[in-house]
Amino acid sequence: MITHLTLVNFKAFRRLELPMGPLTLLTGLNSSGKSSVLQALGMIRQSYDAGGLRGLGLGNDASEDGLLLNGELVELGTAQDVLHEDFSAADDGLGLFIGKPLSPYVAVLFEQEGERYGWGAEYDASQPDQDLMRVWLPPQTAPLAYRPFQYLHADRITPAVTYPRSHQIAIARGFLGARGEHTVNFLRHNAEDEIPEGPLRHPGATSPQLLDQTVAWMQELCPGVNLQASAIEGTDFVRLSYGFGGTAGINSTRRRRPTNVGFGLTYALPVVVACLTATPESLILLENPEAHLHPKGQTRMAALVSAAAATGAQLVVETHSDHVLNGVRLAVKRGDLRPDDAVIHFFRGNGSGAEVISPRVDEDGMLAQWPKGFFDEWENSLDQLLD
Repeated sequence: MITHLTLVNFKAFRRLELPMGPLTLLTGLNSSGKSSVLQALGMIRQSYDAGGLRGLGLGNDASEDGLLLNGELVELGTAQDVLHEDFSAADDGLGLFIGKPLSPYVAVLFEQEGERYGWGAEYDASQPDQDLMRVWLPPQTAPLAYRPFQYLHADRITPAVTYPRSHQIAIARGFLGARGEHTVNFLRHNAEDEIPEGPLRHPGATSPQLLDQTVAWMQELCPGVNLQASAIEGTDFVRLSYGFGGTAGINSTRRRRPTNVGFGLTYALPVVVACLTATPESLILLENPEAHLHPKGQTRMAALVSAAAATGAQLVVETHSDHVLNGVRLAVKRGDLRPDDAVIHFFRGNGSGAEVISPRVDEDGMLAQWPKGFFDEWENSLDQLLD
């Protein structure tokens, strides 16, 4: 598990020191730096996947090793876009790199299982538009590339008639896609896999199989819903359909396309599947899992995320939802998640970058501090209404 993340000269951060836990919530105003944390990890992973951090080279030339800024997981633009505008060419506090260059650089470091790992990439002022930053490596590299990994963007799949059917991505790699676009095919192929007994197994499901467990958790978001994932014969596509068990006066004998039901169901499906398939070795990055869900659904989504963390997986979640925050606090109070396993960070701009405040959760779900601007808009609005 990653216990500490350090970013140097990366986007909004001259230097960021961020403790992490099994469940790390990133909260705060828009453009305050939350997404940069997820993007840094996504950048390292996609650089590994491209071969750029394995000493293999992105092509046939090992000199092409480096941080790949644009790829399957993140699209960060150019080196000039990534380098912090008030960069420093020297940082004695890193204490990890040997032969550190005097030129500007970007560094991503983390601690995992007592070991420190890091990547530093030089900025070449003569090539500000490059999207591959040459990297110098420490003696060891972290096994980030070899652990089960999911990264779901805020811009996820929307209701559609068909979804892609890629064996290589969904089956061989077990990857749902950055937008969750391979979730339906993954679910179709792995429908009978069993969820191990533990926090993730829903007690109300008809069986421990993945499809039935997915249905049970989706019913937490929309009571009575069920779903089917099937291949379309003779094509490279799969189909998703919903049924509603007669709820809300809907005829339960008919299947319905995603395009004819609520937007939030399809949007939430990749998050549910990613959490249900988490293992103790997994790293899952989630952007706004609450998107398009009603308040109760957001709270229950937090319960699912907390259950995944309780299995031993590590989740880093960016959220704007006080319902997600409160759902995590409830999980701590109920004993489903240990207080130290829920790490909360509040990002806010200070005019020259980002400031991070980290309220601690105690065993009854209460927060040790509630900084100004931290999910206090309800009270602010109420004060104005009562004025």
